[in-house]
Amino acid sequence: MREKFLRLLSICVLILFACSPVFAQNKAISGKITDAATGAEMPGVSVVATGTTVGTTTDVNGTYTLNVPEATKSLTFSFIGYATQKADLSGSNTLNVRLEQSNSTLEEVVVVSVGYGTLNKREVSSAITHVSGKDLLPVSANNPLMSLQGKVAGLTITNTSSGDPNSSPSIQLRGASSRNAGLGPLYVINGVPGGNIDNINQNDIESIDVLKGGAASAIYGTRGGNGVIVITTKKGTSQGRMFYDGYASFDYVTNRLQNLSPDEFIEHRIKNDKGVNYGAKTNWLDAVTNSPAFSQKHTVQLSGGTSKTNYFASADYRNADGIDLRAHKKEYGARISVNHATDDNVFVGSLSVAPRYMNTSNADLGNFNNALTLNPTYPIYDSVGRYNFINSGFFSNNPVENGKLIKSDADIKEIDINGSLKVNILKNLSTTVTISQISRSARNMNFSPSTLSTIVHAGKITQVNFASQEQQENDQKNVEWTGNYSLDFRKNHLKVLGGYSYSLYNYKQFYAQNYDFPFDTYLWNSLGSGLYNGGAAGQGQLAVGSTQNGSTLIAFFGRLNYDFNNRYILTASLRREGSSKFGSNNKWGNFPAVSGAWRLSEENFLKETLPWVNELKVRADYGITGNQDFDNYLSLLLYGGAGYFPFNGAPYQVYGPASNVNPDLRWEKAVNFNAGIDFAILNNRLSGSVDYYIRTNKDLLGLYDVPLPPNSQDRTYANVGTMKNYGIEVTLNGAVIKQSAFSYNATLAFAYNKNKFISFSNSIYKGATYQYVAGLPAPGSPGTIQRIEEGHSIGEFYTLRSAGVNDEGALLVYKKDGSIIPANEASDDDKQYVGNGLPKITASMNHSFRYKRFDLNIFLRGTFGYKIFNTPAFYLGTAASQTDANVLKSAYDDKSKYSKLTNDKTQYRAADYFLESGSFVKIDNVSLGYTQPLKTKYLKSVRFYAAGRNLHTFKSYTGGDPDLVQINGLTPGVNTSLNYYPSTLQVILGLQATF
Repeated sequence: MREKFLRLLSICVLILFACSPVFAQNKAISGKITDAATGAEMPGVSVVATGTTVGTTTDVNGTYTLNVPEATKSLTFSFIGYATQKADLSGSNTLNVRLEQSNSTLEEVVVVSVGYGTLNKREVSSAITHVSGKDLLPVSANNPLMSLQGKVAGLTITNTSSGDPNSSPSIQLRGASSRNAGLGPLYVINGVPGGNIDNINQNDIESIDVLKGGAASAIYGTRGGNGVIVITTKKGTSQGRMFYDGYASFDYVTNRLQNLSPDEFIEHRIKNDKGVNYGAKTNWLDAVTNSPAFSQKHTVQLSGGTSKTNYFASADYRNADGIDLRAHKKEYGARISVNHATDDNVFVGSLSVAPRYMNTSNADLGNFNNALTLNPTYPIYDSVGRYNFINSGFFSNNPVENGKLIKSDADIKEIDINGSLKVNILKNLSTTVTISQISRSARNMNFSPSTLSTIVHAGKITQVNFASQEQQENDQKNVEWTGNYSLDFRKNHLKVLGGYSYSLYNYKQFYAQNYDFPFDTYLWNSLGSGLYNGGAAGQGQLAVGSTQNGSTLIAFFGRLNYDFNNRYILTASLRREGSSKFGSNNKWGNFPAVSGAWRLSEENFLKETLPWVNELKVRADYGITGNQDFDNYLSLLLYGGAGYFPFNGAPYQVYGPASNVNPDLRWEKAVNFNAGIDFAILNNRLSGSVDYYIRTNKDLLGLYDVPLPPNSQDRTYANVGTMKNYGIEVTLNGAVIKQSAFSYNATLAFAYNKNKFISFSNSIYKGATYQYVAGLPAPGSPGTIQRIEEGHSIGEFYTLRSAGVNDEGALLVYKKDGSIIPANEASDDDKQYVGNGLPKITASMNHSFRYKRFDLNIFLRGTFGYKIFNTPAFYLGTAASQTDANVLKSAYDDKSKYSKLTNDKTQYRAADYFLESGSFVKIDNVSLGYTQPLKTKYLKSVRFYAAGRNLHTFKSYTGGDPDLVQINGLTPGVNTSLNYYPSTLQVILGLQATF
C-alpha cells in the first residue's frame, strides 16, 4: 500500500512540474537602454529580474525584451564601466533606463590588490595606491609603467632616453633604499611575483596597485623592501566583447642641445685657432637624427563565455623606430586566460599564457654626443663617396657611419605561464594551488664590418671585422599554496590567509666572439669562419665564456584581517622566508607587520556633527621588509683563475680562492612606519589621502676591507650600512563639475622626500665615514663631484665652491680658509658641500573633462627643489673646450655665464659654477577623444583619439630637458656619462572600436 501511494505521489509531482509553465503567469517587459551622458544606445547590457536568474542582454540597438514572473517588482541593469541600476516596474510593459558611467569615488566598491588577495578599499589599513587601467596615460612606450608616470605620489619613474623604443625606465619608491642591492620594486603580475614587466600590453591592464606601506609589502618578505607593484590584467566575463585599439605615433626631437653651426664654428673657433676648416658645412646632429620617428601598435581583444566558463584573449603587434639611426623594435605578443568553475562552484580553475617575441636593434647612446662635438666643416663622405675618415676631436669617428654600419641586435623571447586550482571547501573556506613559470631568453648579436673608415685608414690586416653572440636565459618556477577562511559573526568580520611559497631561479649565459671573417655578409652567423680562434692571436679566454647560477626562495606566511562593525580594522601578517643567497648563519628571516584603521565616518557622533563627511579613516601601519636583490653565492668561498703555472714548458691555469666566505650574510632590512588619513567629503565630490612615512634601511650591503690573513681576499661582502628616508605624500581627487552632459574631475599627487645616510660601519666592519661617488669621465681628470657621508643626504654635491670668473677668463674658487684662488690651484681638500641633486618635491595634476561624446585629459607633472650638474656645459659649453671640437652655442653667447670661461688652465675643474636648478613643470600629456555609438550589426562604437606627450617644459636649466637627468639611485642630479639622447615630443593618433 505504501509503495502504491509513493508511486501515485511521484506521478502527481511529475504532472505538476510538466504543467507548471501552463499555470505560471509571466509578463513581457521591453525597453531601451541608453547612456545618460550621450544618449547613445547601449548594446550588451545585462537585464535581470531582480532576485532571480531570469535575464537577457540588449541587442545592437540597445533594446531588450524579457519575460518575467508576474510577481517581479523590479529589473536590475548592469554593464562594465557603468553604475548598476535597479528600476521598479510600475505596471507598464515598457521600461527605458539611462545608465550613468561609474565614477572613481570612495562610494564605489573599489577592489584593491593587497598581495595574495584583494580587499574592499574601505577595509585597507595600509598605504596602497590604486590606479584603474582607464586612468593610465596614453603613451607609446616600451614599458607599460611609463603610463603610470606621475600618477602615484612617491613613485618616481624616469627614462633618460624615452625616444629609444628599447629603453627601460628607472623606477624607485620613496627614495633610494640601498647602496649595493637593487633599488627597484617587486612586480607581481596576476598574483605571481617576479613577472616580466615588459611582457604586458598596456591595453590589457585592468588595474595597478602600489603597495607603499611596509605592512602591505611585508607579505613578500625579502623582496618587498623597495615596495611592491601589483598589476592585474583583464579577465573574461560572460558578456561577449571584441575590442580593437590601434595607433600611430610620431616622435619629434625637442629641447635639443644647440651647438655651433658651420658658419658660427668658422667665426668663433677657426678664427681663434680652435679648429681647422675642412671645407664642408655639415649639420651632424641632423645627420644622425631620425625625426620624426614613426611607430605603430595594434591590439585586438576578445572576451566572452558563460557565468561558469569565460575567456579573455589579446594579441598585439608593435613596430617602432627610434630617433637615432639604429634604434628599432618589432614585437608580437599575446595573452590568453581561461577561467572555469564547476556547476556547484566547488572547483574553480584558471590558466593564463602570455608569450612575447621581440626583435630589437639597439640604439648607440653615444652617437648624438659624437655629433655634438664634431667639427661641422667635416664632410660626411670623402671625394669618392665613402664615409669620411675622422681622427680628431673628442671621439675621432664618423657617427653617421657608425649608426648605419655597426650593428647591435637582439632576439628576445618571453613567456609567462600560470595555472591555479581553487577548491571551495565550504562557503567561507577555500584553498588554492598556483603553479607558474616565468622565462626570458635573449640572444644579443653584435657586428662591426671591415669597411669602417677607421679600419681602412689604419691599414689593419688583422681584427678587421668583428662579431659576437651572447645567449642569456632567465627562468623562474613558482609553486604557491594559499588557504583562505572568512567568518562574519554579527558585527565581527574576520579573514584569515595562510600560505606556502617556493621559487626556483636559474640563469644561464653563453658568449662567443671572433674576428676576421671572409665576408661581412656573414654578420654574426658564422663565428667559426673567423681566423682568431681564441688562441694564438691573444684572444685567450675572451673568445668564449659561459656561466650558470641559481637560487632558491622558500616562505611560509599568514595574515589576519579583522574589522568590527566596519569601523575598527586590524591587519597583522608574518612571513618566514629562507634564501639560498644568505649565509649559513642567516638562512631564514622573519618579516612581521601590523596595521590598524578607524573609520570615524561610521561613528554616530561624526555623522551627526559633520554630515558632509562621507568617509574619514585614520590608519597606521608598521612592517619589516627585506631586500635580497644581489648576486648569488656571495656568502660562499668561491674559486677562480689565479694566474698560470709553467710545467714542462707549458702554462697551466691555476685556481685559488676568489672571495671570502661570510656565513653571516643576510638580507637588507627595512623598518617601515606609515600614518595616514583617507577621506571623502561633500557627497564624495572631494576625496583623497595624506600619508607620513619613515623608512630605515639597515644592514646595507657593501664591500669592506678585511685583514690578510686570516682572509684570503682583502675585501668581504657584508651587511653594514644604515640609511633613512622620510616624507609626506598627498593625493586629492575632485569632482569639480558633475552633470549629465558635462563633467570635470581634477586629481593632484604630491610627495616630499628627505634622505639621510646614517652609518657606514658596525661593531665588526669599519668603513670610512664617507664615500666619493659620481666620477666624471675624461677628457681631463675632473674626479668625483658627489659624496655620501654619514649624517648627510644622498645626492650631496661635494666639489669646489665658485667665486666667479676673473678678467683672464679663469674660474675662481674658494679655499677652505675662505680665500679665493684660480680653480687649477685648488686641491681636493678645498672641496665643499654646495648643493643636492635629490628632488625635495615631486607633484602632478590631472584635469579630466567630458562633454557629451568628447573627452579631454590634461596632465601636468613637475619636480622641485634640487640641483643638476650641467655636464654638457662642463665639457662643451665653454670656449676653452678641446681644439677642433664643436661646442654649444652657450660658449659664445654673451647672455650665458659659461661664455666667460675662456681660460684653458681651469678647464675641466668641477665646481658649483656648473650647478643649475633642476626644477621644472611639464605639460606632460594631453589627450582628446571622441566616441561615436553605431547602430550596425557588426560594430557597436568607435572612438577616435589624439594625444601629445612632453608638449612643453617650463624650466631654467640650460642643459636640455632636466627630465633626462636621472634622479633615482645613489647619484641623482648628474649624468656621469658623456652619452646624450635627446628628449622627444610624441604625437599619437589612434582609433578604438568595439564590436
